[in-house]
Amino acid sequence: MTSVTNGGGIEETVRGYYNAAIDAYSVMMPQDAWHHGDERAHEAGLSSEEAALDMQRQLVAAAGITADDLVLDFGSGVGGAVVTMAEMTGARFIGISNNDALTAKAQRLAAARGLADKAFFHSVGDTEYRTLGAWPDGAFAAITYQESVVHLPDKQAFFNAAFRVLRPGGTLAAVDWIQRPWGEYRSPEQIDAVMSEVNRAFCIPYHATVEQYRDMLASAGFTVREAIDLFPSGPCWGSTPEDEREKWLAYEGDRNDLFHDGKVALDAARAAGVFSVAKLVATKPA
Repeated sequence: MTSVTNGGGIEETVRGYYNAAIDAYSVMMPQDAWHHGDERAHEAGLSSEEAALDMQRQLVAAAGITADDLVLDFGSGVGGAVVTMAEMTGARFIGISNNDALTAKAQRLAAARGLADKAFFHSVGDTEYRTLGAWPDGAFAAITYQESVVHLPDKQAFFNAAFRVLRPGGTLAAVDWIQRPWGEYRSPEQIDAVMSEVNRAFCIPYHATVEQYRDMLASAGFTVREAIDLFPSGPCWGSTPEDEREKWLAYEGDRNDLFHDGKVALDAARAAGVFSVAKLVATKPA
């Protein structure tokens, strides 16, 4: 499969964002997994990288992934989570994204860690997420993703497609960005006043709430086992500790203005409490 440009939509904008983000994120987040853990991991004193690894363990456990399984990871990025989950389980993973540079870096990582026979990476067209048409019904034992569906304008279409390509009894296990009412920010308009800059900076069409994700999964046919806010007791600083702020703001690589603005916007949303991260676990009825 090769990546396809499909007419300048938000999906193409996301692809362009990550062309610049590959180098920037490698400086700011040198680990290979670019996603959150949960509040308990941070309270236990784990680093951002350790918390991300703990979350990968949670996802493979929730999905019941075994060595005999074939698993789809959507929005696999530079491949760190996929390679690690393949190491943890012995399962075969197929990671997909719409960005050839991310795919190439993920393939190199799998080869460097001796897992090229377990972790496979492919580029797909910008709108392929709507159908996952390259795979037949029931192709996968499980589906995982880490903070990628937030970028999709048609999130419901993805969940419908995921349901189709999961075998009966298979599970989708994921983490994703959400927005929520918090403190003085209660109405959609108040929340949007904070989150709109996050959406702009990170090429996100909209943030769903936990409840909206639960409804979308149920609408697709899933039995929802978990749809929870991972930071229920306070602001979600998660993967960007305060002591890393200056590293982001001092970055001088390609499109540094984009990453400076993104850091400022996301910190404001975290501080306001309206940004958080959800864990989603849903099973296709047997």
